[in-house]
Amino acid sequence: MTNLSIDEQAQLRQTAHALADAARAATLPYFRKLGLSADNKDAAGFDPVTAADRGSEQAMRAILARERPQDGILGEEFDDVAGSSGLTWVLDPIDGTRGFISGTPTWGVLIALSNADGPIYGIVDQPYIGERFEGGFGVAQMTGPQGAHALQVCDGQGLEAATLFTTFPEVGTDADRAGFEAVRDRVQLVRYGMDCYAYALLAQGQIDLVVEAGLQAYDIQAPMAVVQAAGGFVTNWRGQPVHEGGQVIAASSAGLHAEALALLAPYAHD
Repeated sequence: MTNLSIDEQAQLRQTAHALADAARAATLPYFRKLGLSADNKDAAGFDPVTAADRGSEQAMRAILARERPQDGILGEEFDDVAGSSGLTWVLDPIDGTRGFISGTPTWGVLIALSNADGPIYGIVDQPYIGERFEGGFGVAQMTGPQGAHALQVCDGQGLEAATLFTTFPEVGTDADRAGFEAVRDRVQLVRYGMDCYAYALLAQGQIDLVVEAGLQAYDIQAPMAVVQAAGGFVTNWRGQPVHEGGQVIAASSAGLHAEALALLAPYAHD
């Protein structure tokens, strides 16, 4: 694990906030802009990418090239950059591009800083609302239109009283979908289509569970850092590390995590 001094942590946080600020400036001019075009990256389905996605990642990469050339970069839209420091910036310039092109304000910019063991710091930023969720280096906080406050997951409660979020009604494979439905059928309330904002709400104590599948490293590392800093639990469906992506469960308490895992385990796969 990379050992970082307090001063180094402060410098890295400053860089991360600069990346988030640059991504806000790059994405907002396109949001709810009539006629915004989207290219499809998935010939078998629909995986949109826009000029806002590309511009956001390019803006963040430009800062890293100038300020942190020794670090690696893993981003969604452009090639990986090898680093020499043992640290990697994991970037999703717009998580929730489908929501972005639809005009819903639940997409976000994801910025994580990782070492060989996974994310050690992350930001989930929602530029349009002006909310920024930050976790790691002893910090768990959000800032927004109503000011700043600490992040803390909600008190543990049973599955029957839980609120569950997921991005898609139909996630991943048939086995993925069956696993999600096993949890869905036991909770009190289910909401769909929130992308990374679901994890921000979990860290804020508003909801209890997020269950998803088919995620990439750049989808989960920043939300993972924020949720864990707020006291939550994020693993794959076997209860193992999930920073490389795949099937994901995030929970507000150890007990709730264990309850949901018992339902998901029969559907877990690599």
